[in-house]
Amino acid sequence: MGKIGSLTRSQKRIWLVVAIVLGAVMIDQIIKLCVAKHMQIGESIELTSWFHITYVLNNGMAFGIEWFSKLALTLFRVLAAVLLGWYVHTLIRKEETPTGYIATLAFIIAGALGNLVDCVFYGKLMQGGSWLYGQVVDMFYFPLIKNASGEVIFFQPVFNFADSCITCGVLVLILFYWKQVSK
Repeated sequence: MGKIGSLTRSQKRIWLVVAIVLGAVMIDQIIKLCVAKHMQIGESIELTSWFHITYVLNNGMAFGIEWFSKLALTLFRVLAAVLLGWYVHTLIRKEETPTGYIATLAFIIAGALGNLVDCVFYGKLMQGGSWLYGQVVDMFYFPLIKNASGEVIFFQPVFNFADSCITCGVLVLILFYWKQVSK
């Protein structure tokens, strides 16, 4: 039973989800650790005029939005990841569920877990604070449009790989899996 071909469709889907989640979380954490280890907070490296690596710590949600307390946000992320994981687990067994839909949800789970790792562990281990209160490491900055005086007028947020997994996953859901989402 050691061959991929002998696995059931459900087993293959489980391994696909595991591979996507583990792979994306590992990529996210490697990037974050490299940035945190080799850069100072606020430091920016201009790779091109429209793409910088800029090390910032984000206390809130995507793009620095802060709607809730840090603890409430961390606990919400835990709950969201668990519920989304349970939902994907139930979909895996349904033959009519497209594998692409499941894979897209796996990227969203991976993004949530990548940022959750920061919130749960980084507060204590890297930032000298408390468990569950860590800030998320962000680094990708795309100052795409600037005005005549050089001020960025389009796309100021700094984000990370996990944010990209969530954002791209949601866009793919909206564009290609609207029927599954609307159910």
